[in-house]
Amino acid sequence: MALIPYSLPKSVLFSLDPETAHELTMAALARFQNTPLACLWGDERVHDPVEIAGITFPNRVGMAAGLDKNGRVIDGLGAMGFGFVEVGTVTPKAQPGNPKPRMFRLPQANALINRLGFNNEGLDAFLANVTRARFRQQGGILGLNIGKNAATPIENAVDDYLICLDGVYPHADYVTVNISSPNTKNLRALQSDEALDALLDQLQTRRQTLIKRHGRTVPMFVKIAPDLDETQVGVIAATLQKNGVDGVVATNTTVSRDAVKGMPHAEETGGLSGGPVLEASNQVIRQLRAALGPRYPIIGVGGVLSAADALSKRDAGADLVQIYTGLIYKGPSLIKDCALALKG
Repeated sequence: MALIPYSLPKSVLFSLDPETAHELTMAALARFQNTPLACLWGDERVHDPVEIAGITFPNRVGMAAGLDKNGRVIDGLGAMGFGFVEVGTVTPKAQPGNPKPRMFRLPQANALINRLGFNNEGLDAFLANVTRARFRQQGGILGLNIGKNAATPIENAVDDYLICLDGVYPHADYVTVNISSPNTKNLRALQSDEALDALLDQLQTRRQTLIKRHGRTVPMFVKIAPDLDETQVGVIAATLQKNGVDGVVATNTTVSRDAVKGMPHAEETGGLSGGPVLEASNQVIRQLRAALGPRYPIIGVGGVLSAADALSKRDAGADLVQIYTGLIYKGPSLIKDCALALKG
């Protein structure tokens, strides 16, 4: 059990600009992970092993990508009791992301809007951080999330994904291909039928080379958006199966503002996460499960702020659940609450 009630740091952090609060939190986790002070936020991992995509996950609750884009605090996050941690999105070259301010709280809705834009220090710095982390040696599962640089034309996007796949492959338990951030121009166009098929075909060809080179098969997942209709979801599902993709992460943030109309910051551009995306995400999960059948791995993410929300993801068809915005609003105790509920 964490020694500090989350209400104390939350009151301080929520008095600050959201990105400043994020940077301070990351700096503290980086400084004190793997020290005795990790007990301030740490908690025992719920034991609920489950095999998905050939991987045995210690429990069903993971950290979603986006919080730790540079892989700086894998161990700090792991100490909170996550069964798996996904870090990134990493791009081949370092990039600053979009202009500030680019992160906004909507507390009435337990929500955030961000338009960060894959701000990260690049693949080399990312891999240096990943290789230092002890989380995998301590039984945790590590997912590495890859994307494209903003300056890379969309028609050359595959080049960036291949560079990242080559780099992360030896260090990942699974790799997630992010084609669904709304904050990189034209990125979501990669979800369309022909573009997705072409991208996945080349990634799968490269993965076969990497399997031979490294002597191990690393599962590959694709992360999709919630802003898809049933026909689009069906096409994506068929394309994933055709190209031998091992699983799907559903979903990223939404560009819809229907659930937050009239709230301060609601009209800011970017991806909306937290409470308002729960049902949209669950709807995509239900459609994916219907299209993909009962055994295809689905990681459900979007709007998990309680154990009941985690159960709703499972009921929709998700095998595993990830949280991000819920951690910011509810604190690390949410991890155990969700893990215990999904174990029950």
